[in-house]
Formats: sequence, structure tokens, C-alpha cells
Amino acid sequence: MSWVNESVFYHIYPLGFCGAPRVNDGVQVNRLDKVVDFIPHLKEMNVNAIYFGPVFSSNTHGYDTSDYFQIDNRLGDNESFAKICDTLHENGIKVVLDGVFNHVGRGFWAFKDIQEKGASSQYCSWFNRIDFGGHSPCGDNFWYEGWEGNYDLVKLNLKNPEVKQHILNAVAMWMEKFKIDGLRLDVAYCMDIDFLRELRNFTKSRKPDFWLMGEIIHGDYNRLANPETLDSVTNYECYKGIYSSHNDRNYFEIAHSLNRQFGNGGIYRNVYSYNFVDNHDVNRVASTVRDEKMLKNVYSTVYFMPGVPSVYYGSEWGIKGEKNNVDYDAPLRPCVDVSDIQDNELYRHICKLGAVRKQFKALKYGSFENVIIRNEQLVFKRKFEEQTVYIALNLTDSDFNIGFNTDGGSKLYDVFDGNKAFDVNNNYVNIDIPAYSTRVLVLTNGEAPTLDIPTEQNAAVPSNDEKPVENKADEQPRLVPWGTPGKYRHFKGGEYEFICLAKNSETMEDLVIYKELFGEGKVWARPATMFYQMVEKDGKMVPRFEHID
Repeated sequence: MSWVNESVFYHIYPLGFCGAPRVNDGVQVNRLDKVVDFIPHLKEMNVNAIYFGPVFSSNTHGYDTSDYFQIDNRLGDNESFAKICDTLHENGIKVVLDGVFNHVGRGFWAFKDIQEKGASSQYCSWFNRIDFGGHSPCGDNFWYEGWEGNYDLVKLNLKNPEVKQHILNAVAMWMEKFKIDGLRLDVAYCMDIDFLRELRNFTKSRKPDFWLMGEIIHGDYNRLANPETLDSVTNYECYKGIYSSHNDRNYFEIAHSLNRQFGNGGIYRNVYSYNFVDNHDVNRVASTVRDEKMLKNVYSTVYFMPGVPSVYYGSEWGIKGEKNNVDYDAPLRPCVDVSDIQDNELYRHICKLGAVRKQFKALKYGSFENVIIRNEQLVFKRKFEEQTVYIALNLTDSDFNIGFNTDGGSKLYDVFDGNKAFDVNNNYVNIDIPAYSTRVLVLTNGEAPTLDIPTEQNAAVPSNDEKPVENKADEQPRLVPWGTPGKYRHFKGGEYEFICLAKNSETMEDLVIYKELFGEGKVWARPATMFYQMVEKDGKMVPRFEHID
């Protein structure tokens, strides 16, 4: 077990996120500082780890490194990034960087030395298969190996002791100056495995809980994820299975992969995989899934399957993007600002997923077992110690009733639906699953689970003068119960009459219906979690709406 088991990741591709020039113009601009503005947003999502794509000096897309010791000037500099990391850590957010160690760019200083000095350069052995008997496709008077035929990416010789030491020195600097918590190893599937072992020993000796995750697209995950090399790998098999099973309305596909990987006798039961539904290399999930009503179940699957979930920036509110023959990967990597965040149904669902996962150990550490598999319904079980949780998914456009055997107990409580209870009789239960929805059912002997879901989970994005904070029971008590009738005063001064509590027909969350007492007498609806929230005003915590009569 490690901090990763307790995490929800947010993946940022920095050069796109910041709207940086596609070709390095040599001008330093601290564009990445804006990630600090996203911290309240990340906390609402229950995110506590960020994986940053390439941040080090490069000429174009970041994976063509020119200097491992310098932050790309298009993003800032070492000092500005150190402050970003400190701020994230102060807010309980871990930092994982992209380690691009398989290759470098043509602007890498050692490669430029070869271009200048030819065979007399002391760095000829730093790269794979330098040959002065020919010419490169880029016009050099020597030939070299480009990564998978891409000659803007020069393959490093990771068996060279000087190369290995140079990289390890860089990692040591990142760990010391930026206090990073882990690395994602780019194209780990084709890297020298002896180097990966050395990297593991190097980092673990300095920080035992340092996390190493490798990119692997196909093949045996155990080859890289094991006690000698990496802690985790990208789960591309389930990435494909998740979107494909939803598009084809065929839960058998993802159920097969999950059982193959994590079920009884599963081949990856000892691998805590990095789970995702899109990233900087593949089309946005909102463009991949044919029916947007399925997106909530897509994310339910990635959050509740074994492993650590990750959300690619902007996809939490449904950004679309597909590769094309003109801009290539650019549509997958847009610039976004806090003002672009949408507080929509998908976003609120993802916030809730994070809150529920955070509370129940079975969803973070539990075993996996398929219970019911149908084309458009799937029920699977996660179990840890004495806690059992069933995840029930429905892909149809109408409610669906389904029954299954349980591990004893007398009640199942849906913590995703206000602890709605289902009776268990003789270890058997019947449940209904609303259309296009998820039930998260906790098995008990009758007592309802105590829910500890942050009240800000469904809050809108804060404006500059309205900053939600966590409601801690001992510091920020709710002054009146939900639904208390009477008059309320907004912390900015307006007065309103409480009308009633209502239910959102889509999310089943509580809504407060209230009417302004002055002006045009407009009637408003606001999530109760937001209505009764505490906010900061003039350095003090006050109710957003104070009960005055």
C-alpha cells in the first residue's frame, strides 16, 4: 500500500494547457503558474495528485528534450516551478513528472556537440548507432537511430554509464528542488530494463515511497511492473475496453478484461495499474464515446475498478478533441483557463466519484469479482477486509431491475443515492438501476453507512470573491438543518425566502428552491450542498446564506 492507493490523478499536458507556442521562441513566460488557480477545482474533484507531461526544456512538443536540468522557458523557470510544486504540496497534492529518458531532441546539447565536432566528439557513445559512413534523413553528415523512425527524437544509449549518471543526476535535482513524488516513464515498453532497475534503486534509496509508473501499450504488464523495476503501468487494455464496451453496449468486453487482470487468479492482481479513458496521445473520451449519456458510467468504471483513476484535464466537463491530418495531436491538448471550467452534470458526477472512492477502502484496496454480466448491465464486487461494495451499471435508457446473490448481510445501501436501502433476503437482493446510471452499494447488517462526502462536491466554480472551503464539523458547523423554512440573507447582502427542497431528476441531489424578496422576485434553484456551504469573507468563515427569520 502507498499514497497512490489513496489518490485520484489529474493529468496535465503543460505546453497545451498553457497555450504555449508550438515552437520554442526562446522567451521565458511563467505560463504554468496558472495551475495554482486550479487548486480549488482539483479539491472539489477530490484530486490529490497531478501528473505533469513534459516540463523540461525542448524545441517543440516537450518530448524532444534539450536540457533535463531546466524548465521549458515557455512554461517558466526552475524557481517558478519549485514554487508551484511547493504550493501543490501545501495543499496535499502530490507531483509526478514525465521522465522522457528513452530519447532526446536534436537540440540536446550532447547531440549538438556531435553535429559540431563529428567523430571527435566525446559524446558519440551517448546515442544509439552513430555511424559516420552515411547521412541522416535530417541532413547530418552521420546517421543515428531515431525513436521508432522519428528522427527529431534521438535514441539515447541507456547502457552508457555516463548517460545513466547524467539522467540520475537530473532526477536527483528534481527530487531535491521540486520535491517530486514520482515519475511516469515515457515509452517504458522499449527502454533498457537494466536502466529501469537502476532508476528504481536510485529513487527508492532516497525516497522509499517514490512512485515509478511506465507507459506500456501492449504486452505483459508484469514484465515492467514488479518489485525490481516499476510500481505501475498504464492500463491500455482497459482504456480500450471501457470505451468500446460502452459504444457497443457490450459490458462483456470490459468484464472479461477486468476479470483477466484482477479477478481470482487474475494475471495483474499485484499490479496497481494507472487507469484512464483519455490522455495527450488519444482522442478525448467525449469524442470517442458515441452517446454522451454513457460518459458517467465510463468514469464510474475507471474510478471503481482496481487501480488508481486519472482524469485528463478538461475531460471532467466533457471537452472534445480528435486527431487530424493538419494539427495532429493539437486538438487533444488545448489551452484551458479557470474561466473555461463548466459546472455541468458530468463534472458533478466525477466530483462525487472521487468523494465516494475516498471514503470506502474496498474501492481502493479491494479484490475484484464479476457478479452479473449482461450486454447493458454489469455488477461487480470489491471487497477489503470486512467491507464489501457492489458496483451496478446500467447502459439502457430505462430503469432496469436485476437480482444477485450477496455475501450475507441484511441491507445494501446506495451511497451514490442518499443511502437508498435495498433489503437482502437469504443472501439475495433485487435492485433497480436507473437509466444510464451507477449504483454504489455498501453491504451491511442493517446499519446505514455514515457518509462523509464533502459539501463542496457539487458546488459551482468559485468566483474571485466567493471561495468555498472544506466544511469541517468542528470548525464550520451548519447553522440550521437542510430545509429549514424562513428568510435567508446571502453573504453579499440580498435577502431570500426559502420555498422548498426539491430533487434533481437526473442526479437525485437536493436542490433549494428560493425566491428573492426584493427586485423582480425571481425564483432560483441551487444545489443544497452549495446553499448551506460556508465561504470566506474578509478573512472569516460565514454561511453563504444565513438564516435570519
